[in-house]
Amino acid sequence: YLFPATYEVYEETTLEALVKQMISRMDQAVKPHYETIAASELNVHETLALASHIEREGVTDEDRALISGVFYNRLAVGMMLQTDPSVSYAHGSHRERTSLADLEIDSPYNTYRVTGVGAGPISSPSESAINASVNPTETDYYYFLADLATGNVYYAEDYDEHLRLKAEYLD
Repeated sequence: YLFPATYEVYEETTLEALVKQMISRMDQAVKPHYETIAASELNVHETLALASHIEREGVTDEDRALISGVFYNRLAVGMMLQTDPSVSYAHGSHRERTSLADLEIDSPYNTYRVTGVGAGPISSPSESAINASVNPTETDYYYFLADLATGNVYYAEDYDEHLRLKAEYLD
């Protein structure tokens, strides 16, 4: 709930004052979306959790909106989000690549083991990720993967296509 931004901090600035400022800035970012959130199936906490996954998965506004669409598609049919950054968060450290062993961690944040958006935010989402979380791109995609070397994101409608893209771009 601490909005990521640049804040002016002075010698006399207390931690409490800074935290209040960061929370207030997050409220400013979410406020335009309260009505949309209230009409959705997610509450503010869940919307920020979803936005935090989107923040960690997407770089461009276009990819964030598409990834949001993928996540909403998965939620609609009861699929797990299966987002790698949730596994890193559950382990308490960044993982460039997530191994099968990493996926076994028992944590309410691990979206490979829990349905829904997880226990809460795994990062402080930007305004772009918040916007994407309440305005997903409508899509038929259920899968995506990112080529870390190029920054390209590849989307798939089904698991077979996802595996083909994985073999072509990541293996």
